[in-house]
Amino acid sequence: MAQQTPPSPHPDDMPKGDPWHAFGYLVSGVLVYGLIGWGLDRWLNTSFLAVVGILAGVSLGIYMTWKRFNAPWNTKQ
Repeated sequence: MAQQTPPSPHPDDMPKGDPWHAFGYLVSGVLVYGLIGWGLDRWLNTSFLAVVGILAGVSLGIYMTWKRFNAPWNTKQ
C-alpha cells in the first residue's frame, strides 16, 4: 500500500505574523516577571530581583514569540 501523506495546511490555517502578538508577549512578560521581581525585592529587602525579573520576562517573551511564529506546520514525516 502507498503511504498517505497528510494534507498540507491551507494558508489560512497558518499563524499570521501579527506584530501585536509579539508586542503583547514582550510587554506582558516584562510586566508580570518585573512585578514578581519587584515584590520579591520588597519582601526580601534586596535591590536586584526586579532587574532579574524584567530580563527573565523579556527572554521568555522572545521565546514565546519565536515558538508561536516558528510552528512546525511545514515539517515532513
